[in-house]
Amino acid sequence: MHKRPAIFLDRDDTIIANREVTAGTLCPGDLLDPALVKFLPRAGEAMQLLASTGMPLVVVTNQGGIAQGFGTHADVEAVNDRLRELLREYSVELAAIYYSPNREIKGDRVGPHGPNPRYTTSHPWRKPQPGMLLAAAADLNLDLKNSWMIGDAPRDVEAGIAAGLDPARCIQIEKDLPDLFAAAQRIKTSCA
Repeated sequence: MHKRPAIFLDRDDTIIANREVTAGTLCPGDLLDPALVKFLPRAGEAMQLLASTGMPLVVVTNQGGIAQGFGTHADVEAVNDRLRELLREYSVELAAIYYSPNREIKGDRVGPHGPNPRYTTSHPWRKPQPGMLLAAAADLNLDLKNSWMIGDAPRDVEAGIAAGLDPARCIQIEKDLPDLFAAAQRIKTSCA
């Protein structure tokens, strides 16, 4: 079977708001409540534009709130399900969502039940490591060299490069381009 390129996307503060909506919660920076899920400005349209390229859309997201004891896999899946719901309003389907529950706990804040020792070590899936992208490539038969990565943090770009993506195809929004819509326009233009 012929390998195809994909578009990898970070989830929080790339597609959906995170810092803004979790600022007043028990775990700022960890979005674990589906009721708080909302697109960033023009993100729905951006995802529609990305889907129009024909490349699979794969979300890769760190979810260290599980390691810290603030949430569970069920909480992360509920947020992911809400994201999928919102995307369907734009006729967009994700090929997959991968997430890493791991986070090294070094004096970080911890949840009410304490850290989850199963996930408090480093792991090859946690960005900037490339594990999620490599797993997606194996599962979905993807061509990493010609794929794209879009995220809001240096670790997103670093994970893409570590997975073998062309550095010119790894976009850090707010640094390289202002938002997801601008990134989608760049990718769509490159496909023309």
